[in-house]
Amino acid sequence: MATPPDNLLLTPLNDLHIALGARMVPFAGYSMPVQYPAGLMAEHHHTRTAAGLFDVSHMGQLRLVGPDAAAAFESLIPVDVIDLPVGKQRYGLLLNDEGGIIDDLMFFKREDDIFVIVNGACKVGDIAHIQAKIGARCQVIPMPERALLALQGPQAVNALSRLAPGVEKLVFMTGGNFTVQAGTQAIKVFLTRSGYTGEDGFEISVHASQAEALAKALLAQPEVKPIGLGARNSLRLEAGLPLYGNDIDTGTTPVEAALGWAMQKVRRTEGERAGGFPGATKILAQLAAGAAGIERKRVGLIALERVPVREHTELQDLSGQRIGEVTSGLLGPTIDKPVAMGYVPPAFAALGTRVNAIVRGKAVPMEVVAMPFVPTRYYRG
Repeated sequence: MATPPDNLLLTPLNDLHIALGARMVPFAGYSMPVQYPAGLMAEHHHTRTAAGLFDVSHMGQLRLVGPDAAAAFESLIPVDVIDLPVGKQRYGLLLNDEGGIIDDLMFFKREDDIFVIVNGACKVGDIAHIQAKIGARCQVIPMPERALLALQGPQAVNALSRLAPGVEKLVFMTGGNFTVQAGTQAIKVFLTRSGYTGEDGFEISVHASQAEALAKALLAQPEVKPIGLGARNSLRLEAGLPLYGNDIDTGTTPVEAALGWAMQKVRRTEGERAGGFPGATKILAQLAAGAAGIERKRVGLIALERVPVREHTELQDLSGQRIGEVTSGLLGPTIDKPVAMGYVPPAFAALGTRVNAIVRGKAVPMEVVAMPFVPTRYYRG
């Protein structure tokens, strides 16, 4: 492999990205493909209509092992871990003592462990935090030897089931161990039917030494093309999914971020295992108080003029007073309108509310709308 530019790390697919003509950029400490020769728009539309293959090997993978692992992990997140059935996956939020979001993550209950995937830019801190908090209660085992691929789109199941029969029986947020036939190689993987595009698809954990062979086998399928970070961002935004570091961070609580849906009843006030997670007093009070309990809320916005509204753009009320800021924004390729997420006071969070975004000194009218901007197409059976 080539020497990493500016001390950037390389994923196991680096040479393949370069061979495919990708434009590489620094991201989360890695050299990553932002787009391939077809360009962001073509990649976005291909994922929405066929199947796109993403290298997400910069993400952190770890195992929590031991009889107390579920209870221990539940003490760090406001989510039901203990009652999650084996074979199921769930979205979680790692919180600090003030109720702010250290990271959002996915976790999967297996027979002998809990498999966790965290964001690439946060993984070193996340693993250290988890180890410090619950390392005495269970084994916290990082998995740097694993790569991660995401195959996303309505035809993803057609492509993957050819190589790994049986994956078509999975439904959204389930998974298991499979063998993928890549030419003469039989590659053992752990995969889930999930992803971060709003489309049906799979996330595939594979040993780094076999990642390139797996990627080439998938790209040999007629439905599949390589997709870069640019389209990954536009797809997740159209799906109304927050990006850590943009839309959520350590200064944002789950209630402010409109992620209260991720907190199961058992962890809420009067639930069987209410509280017991960092920031619980604050977060449960916010839930109980509703709009009166928070000063700002994440909302979806559509511009009423064809002017893209980017992150950090100021939001004003119709009288010109600053009320918030856009955290993610672009021209949505599928919806063909400028879409954004941002934070506004609850008084401006009702659907249909008009606000102005200040773009290069000009007021661009926007309307608060429901998310996702493009309907999700997860396969639920």
